Amino acid sequence: MRCGKMAAPPPPPAGTAGAWGSVRRRCQRLLYWVPVLFISSILCWSYYAYVTQLCLLTMTNIGEKVVCLVAYHIFFMLFVWSYWKTIFTLPMNPSKEFHLSYSDKESLEREPRGESQQEVLRRAAKDLPIYTRTMSGAIRYCDRCHLVKPDRCHHCSVCDKCILKMDHHCPWVNNCVGFSNYKFFLLFLAYSLLYCLFIAATDLQYFIKFWTNGLPDTQAKFHIMFLFFAAAMFSVSLSSLFGYHCWLVSKNKSTLEVFRAPIFRHRTDKNGFSLGFSKNLRQVFGDEKKYWLLPVFSSLGDGCSFPTCLVNQDPEQASTPGGLNSTSKK
Repeated sequence: MRCGKMAAPPPPPAGTAGAWGSVRRRCQRLLYWVPVLFISSILCWSYYAYVTQLCLLTMTNIGEKVVCLVAYHIFFMLFVWSYWKTIFTLPMNPSKEFHLSYSDKESLEREPRGESQQEVLRRAAKDLPIYTRTMSGAIRYCDRCHLVKPDRCHHCSVCDKCILKMDHHCPWVNNCVGFSNYKFFLLFLAYSLLYCLFIAATDLQYFIKFWTNGLPDTQAKFHIMFLFFAAAMFSVSLSSLFGYHCWLVSKNKSTLEVFRAPIFRHRTDKNGFSLGFSKNLRQVFGDEKKYWLLPVFSSLGDGCSFPTCLVNQDPEQASTPGGLNSTSKK
């Protein structure tokens, strides 16, 4: 009997592999919603615990009940509104002018990597308002999206898209935080912190009564205890995160720019986009102060070009609209 090599099993049909890939991506997308569902479930429980168990069943003073319920619902509404806007506001992507034309794509594929490709990119970017470069001084180009990256734009590996003024991808909102929703994210942090601080402050006296046996022996006791612990714990973590992002706004930086300072044609400048505290604040919140505390979009600009404080701009690049890039640093 002749011994021969066993034949390799035939590869799975291309359609089967594609179907499994589609199922896997759908499962991943569902898993990305787990942190959002976790926060939403805690929020629903806190509403029940505070409104029903604390205010309606435990508080005896009518005036205290009314004040706490009115103030609580204001914080709750602002919290939910800003959280909703952060989650469901689509990140903005670069406009069509930053995408390579068909002929430029062909030229880029034909040319070997190196200076020849950079020459193609320089031609494509000569009329675009871009001033930042790679660490090697090259034009910032995204191989996956086939576009010249605008300043402060980065490719998100989770969304698989280039995001304008990307700050980070946040699993707690299942979304990229960038130009279109950074204000909403900041207000979400602010109102969630106020929400937790308010609950902890108004729940404190009843929490103390829990330990001194000053409360009747009902299930409300345990809701009051866990409500205080949860509010205090989240207040600590949120205060540090909110303080960090307030510092970023005051310096007009993104989280990514803290870890890697923007590189301009002539030099690296970690404060290249900082225009001073007042103007930095307006870059995020806009010029109309009546909208500052509301989760409605009011940020300045289009997300593709930004004013800088640099004196020596790249003479080969187009100017941003309105001559905003001419602000000098003294």
